[in-house]
Amino acid sequence: MARYAAPGARGSVVSYRDRYDHFIGGEYVPPAKGGYFTDPTPVTGEVFTEVARGTAEDVERALDAAHGAARRWARTSPAERATVLDEVADRIEDHLEALAVAETWESGKPVREVLTTDLPLAVDCFRGFAGAVRAQEGGITQIRDDLVAYRFPQPLGVVGRLVPWNFPLLMAAWQLAPALAAGNAVVLKPAEQTPASIHVLVGLVADLLPPGVVNVVNGFGAEAGMLLAASHRVARTPVAPKPGGKSAIVFFADVAARRDAFYDKALEGFTAFALNQGEGSTCPSRGLVQSPIYDEFLADATERTEAVKQGHPLDTGTVIGAQTSREQLDKVLAYLEMGRREGARVACGGERADLGGELSGGYYVTPTILEGDHKMRVFQEEVFGPVVSVTRFDDFDDAVKTVNDTPCGVGAGVWSRDGGLAYRAGREIQASRVWVNNHHAYPRSGVGREDHRVVLDHYQQTKSMLVGF
Repeated sequence: MARYAAPGARGSVVSYRDRYDHFIGGEYVPPAKGGYFTDPTPVTGEVFTEVARGTAEDVERALDAAHGAARRWARTSPAERATVLDEVADRIEDHLEALAVAETWESGKPVREVLTTDLPLAVDCFRGFAGAVRAQEGGITQIRDDLVAYRFPQPLGVVGRLVPWNFPLLMAAWQLAPALAAGNAVVLKPAEQTPASIHVLVGLVADLLPPGVVNVVNGFGAEAGMLLAASHRVARTPVAPKPGGKSAIVFFADVAARRDAFYDKALEGFTAFALNQGEGSTCPSRGLVQSPIYDEFLADATERTEAVKQGHPLDTGTVIGAQTSREQLDKVLAYLEMGRREGARVACGGERADLGGELSGGYYVTPTILEGDHKMRVFQEEVFGPVVSVTRFDDFDDAVKTVNDTPCGVGAGVWSRDGGLAYRAGREIQASRVWVNNHHAYPRSGVGREDHRVVLDHYQQTKSMLVGF
């Protein structure tokens, strides 16, 4: 195991600037009203840079630049755009470590996750949409002998995108890749908790794109993000509703029939609630264990959870890092206190973690297992931290009813040695994604309700031409 040096420290693979302005029209420009805000690292709690605080004037300037570049970019061929996306993917791969350290320092997540999951998925995303747009076709319908209808996919023009803080670089890729592949210009507004790492990415790929095709406006949601999202100057694209993150994981009794590799894998699946510090809507934050094995399985799962390594996020052996912001830390701790007041039993964790030394000021929470009733708020509401609420169920119908008794179920996991039972449970559970005998806490590109072709369509419109002969 190794530990990367912090950005800017001796031997580090990346450095942050002291200040980041907006990236508009291919260059950095200061905020119209001169405001900046500080950006602390969750690793130590110390400020490491400051970022321009965007307002309506900055949003409009970015939109001006995007509209100025949109027509030219739209007229490039799909093959040209695909080549650019492949080059972006190559740049990310060539600077994988630098980007990973940059994101870890700003978001608090373990560098191993960024190196092995987030950034490889980002690379795959750009290459996937490069392939999708190369393979895209229009359509033709013969209306009658002398009349033919042609259908062409065309870009929407300018799209505005808000990047969430829990997967800053991966989500930026998922916003940029389809929009650029479709031929649109883009204005991004990073989350105010994690704006700087996106600028590290932009600095690596800016020369690959014409000025104005990608613009980044920093700032707070109410001052910049909401204005961008509501602007009549950006095209509307389908947005999947986010019901929140109370995904469930179900363990049927046959899981514990033998103490073998499958059982060990199931215990590992249980600990997936702590991946990305629980800051993901598909992290399984509700655990359902069938009554005959409940006590024994929970004891083993608790032991496995306590063995998960929490430590310095830049250490490649660390599995659980820091919460992204002080606000998120306080929210998680408030829910832990609420759970105690509701009568939940803390099986392990349940407190802020002091990792000592320079990490004492960081935003760390011990991975926590709460036992209680499914009607408790800690079961029903999104905590977005390394917390799983566990309860028991009696039979198949009870399990399905309990899993579906939430407005916040994005995904679900099912564990059983009985393939037929697992299949029936997966079909009955009301979630967009159901994993069987495994768990991916990351919503994978192309694995879910939509694939690359469907998403590409969201960023385009169809031009229909009726041609008479």
